[in-house]
Amino acid sequence: MTVGLRLDEAVWSLLHQALQLYRDDPRASGHLRRQLARLEQPLRIAVAGPWRAGKSTLLNALMGEEVAPVAGADGSAVFTWYEDGPQPRATAYGASHPPQELAMVRSATGMRVDLVGWRAGELSDIVVRWPTRALRQVTLIDTPAVGAPDEQGRSPVMDRVLREADAVLYLTRDGRGTDLRVLESARESAVGQAAPVNVIMVRSRVDETGGGKIDALLTARQLARRQHRDPRANALCVGVVSCSGLIGLAGRVLSESDFAALAQLAVVPRAELEAYLLSADRFLRGELPVPVDAEVRAGLLDRLGLFGVRLATTLVRTGNGSRAVLSAELIRRSGLAELRETVSRFFVDRRDTLKSRSALAAVEDLLRAEPGPGTAELLAAVEQILAGAHEFQELRLLAALRDTRLGFDAELAAEARRLVGGDGVGLATRLGVEHDAGVQRLWQVAAEAQWRWRDRAEDPLLRLAQRRGAQVVVRSCEGMLAELAEGGR
Repeated sequence: MTVGLRLDEAVWSLLHQALQLYRDDPRASGHLRRQLARLEQPLRIAVAGPWRAGKSTLLNALMGEEVAPVAGADGSAVFTWYEDGPQPRATAYGASHPPQELAMVRSATGMRVDLVGWRAGELSDIVVRWPTRALRQVTLIDTPAVGAPDEQGRSPVMDRVLREADAVLYLTRDGRGTDLRVLESARESAVGQAAPVNVIMVRSRVDETGGGKIDALLTARQLARRQHRDPRANALCVGVVSCSGLIGLAGRVLSESDFAALAQLAVVPRAELEAYLLSADRFLRGELPVPVDAEVRAGLLDRLGLFGVRLATTLVRTGNGSRAVLSAELIRRSGLAELRETVSRFFVDRRDTLKSRSALAAVEDLLRAEPGPGTAELLAAVEQILAGAHEFQELRLLAALRDTRLGFDAELAAEARRLVGGDGVGLATRLGVEHDAGVQRLWQVAAEAQWRWRDRAEDPLLRLAQRRGAQVVVRSCEGMLAELAEGGR
């Protein structure tokens, strides 16, 4: 939503001014043209994190198919891009080699790509085009492991993530130590020192929380909510979500034969079956009381893990009596549904704003790296857009509301967050009314909110920061009224 200034138009104009400025520099002008093209492309979401954080598994869960990782990819350097396409296709890119089409083998649940003729260090990117609804609005990027920041506080992988991606899912096992330092470094290098509006922290592999107990996923969800209230973590991301990619993926690709095997296991009393689920070796080699052969058991273990087998059999035993019902319950309990909703609310719904933010960062970096006649004026234009565009003002207010700097009480802070799009950017969501509300109802609620927050914006007893925050809310209300006047819903 834009009041007065159209952010996308301002950024488009700025890019063309920069192109004119660097017209005699082929490298710089090529970089700027790529930024222009990027504005029209799907939102780029990088899945980043340390080694063994579960990035590829979570990517597969988001796509609903087993596509990642690309076999043989040198994980120390390669970025793998997953894009929508009419048919499966993979292309390898290297600094000293022309692009090379890769052979793909499709399986019942996904595909495999084996790299032939590439040595470690030669590859920089692999682009996988895969026909799936999950990739129609976003491009997902599987990144190399993010290491600890160096002495200057920089991480080469994270630096590239911030350049290439519009938004980041940062996976962490515990959300402490090195992971927080990496995110703090990312915040310090953000365009205009902007608030961390494009990062969601994901506590991953949460099926391993609490020693694999049956309530591990619930415990992990509680830990994520507690961490989101931690001021240090809260200042680094828009949200903290717990998710087991393994359980979520299992829910999305569970077959009828998988369910039949789990149903057989569920017949065994829980206490008796638990003895076989103490270790992978016992489950694979033990003489089960029901006829489930070793190959099927190995498949279940690969699909669900020990915790997942324990959870799935318990769910079947307690009434989830079909493949579809069990799949839905596994997805819900894994945290995948919550993660997808969070990604949609904070990233997909704010696509244009995040795209514009990426373009401004690219222009600012170029202007600072290659100064010359006219660059100072363009840098001032970048700063003006960052300061004046209402979309960015909303994002800054959301960040301030998250760490309670403004001092609004809980009820006011919740209302302000909702009105500026913190719970979703649709009119009904912003206004807190039913989704099928008519225009008259939407107009009434928006007008009332506008007057309430205008009173606060003009209240001399409030602190300056609170009045300015209220002014942002007023502009959001004005934007909603303008949209309704133009026939929007």
